Amino acid sequence: MTSDKFFPLLCFFCRELFEHSTRSSMQVANMLLKKIVRCSAFSFSIQHGMKRDLFPLSRTLILSPCLKEDNSRSSSEKVDLDAWKEVMKSGLQDGSETVSEPKELSALAAARETLELWRLVGRPVPEKISEEQLKAFMECPSKSAKKKYLKFLHLKELYKKSNKRKMDEKREKRLETQERASETEEPKKNPSVCLWSSSMDKAYNWRVAQSMIFGQPLVFDMSYEKYMSVREVANAVRQIVLSEGCNRRSVDPFHIHFCNFKDDSLYHKEFIKHYRGAWDKLLITVTDQCYTDIFPKDKLIYLTADSPKVMKTFDHDKIYIVGSMVDKNIRTGVSLAQAKRLGLETAALPLEKYLLWNCGAKNLTLDQMMHILLTLKDTGDWKKALEFVPKRKYCGFVNKPMHELKKTLNLVNMLKLGKRPEELQKRFANNYSKRLTQK
Repeated sequence: MTSDKFFPLLCFFCRELFEHSTRSSMQVANMLLKKIVRCSAFSFSIQHGMKRDLFPLSRTLILSPCLKEDNSRSSSEKVDLDAWKEVMKSGLQDGSETVSEPKELSALAAARETLELWRLVGRPVPEKISEEQLKAFMECPSKSAKKKYLKFLHLKELYKKSNKRKMDEKREKRLETQERASETEEPKKNPSVCLWSSSMDKAYNWRVAQSMIFGQPLVFDMSYEKYMSVREVANAVRQIVLSEGCNRRSVDPFHIHFCNFKDDSLYHKEFIKHYRGAWDKLLITVTDQCYTDIFPKDKLIYLTADSPKVMKTFDHDKIYIVGSMVDKNIRTGVSLAQAKRLGLETAALPLEKYLLWNCGAKNLTLDQMMHILLTLKDTGDWKKALEFVPKRKYCGFVNKPMHELKKTLNLVNMLKLGKRPEELQKRFANNYSKRLTQK
């Protein structure tokens, strides 16, 4: 069919539409339009090769409400979807003009709706979220970043809940224990015990006060802060506190001096942590002067494990100096260099003379040194004094002469080196035969 025949048909269709105004006439008109288009337009496009250009593809939508209204209407009747979209967009624009909420509130509401949807889906979303957190969620650049941020908030919320639950359980247990304690009457403290403890404190304080006038001085050198870390300084102060308590309970205590002590140092801060208000009431001498400025040099002896000279007896007329240092890395020679720089006499404890030393360094803690010096001052017995050395560092005390001890040590060393048993037996037989000939 040519174009000359197509246009008269269209005019006929328009005339029929205006004449039929009822619904049944509209159905007939639609059916007529479909037949005309099928018969005319397709043949025209096939002849001229314009099928694709003449009929562009468009999406359609089935009108289900119209089908419900009229069952006689065909199920294949469709409406142009693009026109429907334009109508819906115009309605949305009209609705957005009526809404008076600001854009930020609408964006926050949309974000909260997405959170609710994600919670319903089963994703980790916090139950309560503030506006700042919601804004941070909206500012995330990608969807994965938003998921990670919500997961972080969810875990943080769970952690807070678990902490709160633990605190509630502890509070309930504490209340239960208090109720039980109130039900069962606690035994009252014995007044005689309280009186005894207070009287003993007074006796200890009196002894320490006497030692400040008549006692033998003992110096703690506080010039080693630069060689230690904060943790090592704290350990050193803890050991000095133990030493001060041990000296206070002794029968004949030392007069303790803290020399080279500076205010606002790490030593000072750690001492205040331990003693608090009792720091100013301690019966000790604290000074920033060096011990060489207070005491004569010929009476000072610096106790160090690096000294070549071994201490034989305890001298009550001398003033012993102990370095207030705790060194985990064991820097050898630091205290010895300090003593040589000042031109002082040095001494080391006779550990190898009285103990079968096993392993480890010969450096002792400050409280162990205080126990050893107090025992030597009271008894003068090295064996009693060296009992305060940790037992993991030695095998036992020396009970044999030195030449026999060296032989046994040589045998032990040979066993450690893995010598053959035959060589050990020969050596032991030779030593045993020599002993018989000597007898």
